[in-house]
Amino acid sequence: MDAGLWVWPTDEKAQRKTMMMVAASPTLVRAMKALVKSKEGLSNSELDELTADSSNWMTFWAVRQLTSLGFIDYSVDLFGGPARYRLTDLGRSALAVITGQPVQQKPPERPAPAAAPTPQK
Repeated sequence: MDAGLWVWPTDEKAQRKTMMMVAASPTLVRAMKALVKSKEGLSNSELDELTADSSNWMTFWAVRQLTSLGFIDYSVDLFGGPARYRLTDLGRSALAVITGQPVQQKPPERPAPAAAPTPQK
């Protein structure tokens, strides 16, 4: 797991091998379990706190690995809020395989706020 950036392989045998490598890392599994419980995603500091490894470097490593595999995505708040990590559908299915338990469904997208009515004259 220390060498190079990861990509999700297309070969089924390589996918199983990658899944076993992820499952063997307590940090990666803890990060995925923390993300699946969050409806709005987690910021860096929230993820660091929930993984309880007391190491920003380990959190950074986990985020980097999970992002490169396509298990999580990163979204930036354009209005000054913290950026958030969210588990992708691939990450949810991978976590279900790793833990052997069904994972809760993806929370529904929040609808866009309704536009203000235009004043009539």
